[in-house]
Order: sequence, then structure tokens, then C-alpha cells
Amino acid sequence: MDTAKLLGLLRRLADAEPGPTALHLPVGLSSREAIQAIRAAIRALDARAPFDAPQLGTTGAAAATRVHIDGASRGNPGPAGIGVLFLQRDGAVVERFHRGIGKATNNVAEYSALLMALERAHAMGITDLDVYSDSELLVRQVQGRYQVKHPALRPLYAEARERIAGLRHFTIHHVPRELNAEADSLANQGIDEAARAESHLRLTQDHGEDG
Repeated sequence: MDTAKLLGLLRRLADAEPGPTALHLPVGLSSREAIQAIRAAIRALDARAPFDAPQLGTTGAAAATRVHIDGASRGNPGPAGIGVLFLQRDGAVVERFHRGIGKATNNVAEYSALLMALERAHAMGITDLDVYSDSELLVRQVQGRYQVKHPALRPLYAEARERIAGLRHFTIHHVPRELNAEADSLANQGIDEAARAESHLRLTQDHGEDG
């Protein structure tokens, strides 16, 4: 969506009237157009966020490595996996990896992805990191805007904060799921590969018992 069209849609959307339980859109503006405008605005603003409004720290922002993370769980809790994608500022891939983490909730998987990203950053000597995740809960908790209430998440949060403290620059941003698609795909690959490995192990054990 080009800038002029986006601005036009946002100006029309600004004329919407709030109701007690619904937003009344201006005549001629469909709900689909409104949603498209909001999503496009989020993408545009988020692309600028690392430079305009870093949440945690500012030093080294221009040289920071970009990393997309995602955690997935089938069953919540259920078979879970993580995906991590490291990118240079020009978009070139530095590293991508995935892993199955056994049975876990989606939120535990999201934190596991963050911890793995922080671990890999340390191993690669990266000290300036901008993290992108489609988990609003994870992002807002790490930013300090949401409390960490669930007992299973508290130690993961504490470990993440400890690792973050060792970085020179760190920011974390929430992005729409469609802008985190590759990390999501990697997380699901982690689940699939772990399932195949488990199935192969069971098959091997069954043949061993038959023999």
C-alpha cells in the first residue's frame, strides 16, 4: 500500500465514531479497508521503531543485528518448537535454525525461542540486538509493560533479563504474524523434525524387540 493511499485511509478512519460496543466506520469505508490501513500503518511504524523509539537502550542501534523469533505449540501444551532467524540490517541472512523442545505451552515456546536467540547472539559475539516477535505477551513482558504472572514463565523471564543485561544494546518489538512468517515456519519445522525423530526411534525400538 503506497503512502498516499495509506494516509487517505487513515484520515477517513480517524472520522470513525466510537460506540458502546462497536466502532462505527464512516460511510464508504469498509471494515476490510480499515483493517488493511491499520496493519499497513503498524508495518510502517514498526519498520521505523528500532531507530525512532527503541524500548530498551539506544547505543549501537544503527549496527544492531535483527533477529526474528517464534515459538509454536500444537495442543498448548503439546509438541512444541522454536524458530530463530538472524538478519543483517540490509536483510541478508546471518543464520537460521529451528529445534523441537518437547511438550510445552505456546508461551513457554516463545520464551524458549528468545533464550535461544540470546544464547546464539552471545556465541556469535553479537552485542547489539533488535528482536522481533509476534507474541504480544512476550514482548510486553520483556519491555516491562506486562507483569509476568504465570509461574512457568517467571524463571524464563528472569533468565532472559539476565542475558539481556549482558548486551550493549537491546530492543524488542511486536510485529504482525505475517511479518514473522519465516520464524513461524522454522518453529513448525522444529516440531515436525522432532516428531519424525521420535517416530523413527519408536520404529527402531519396535524392530529391536521383534528381533
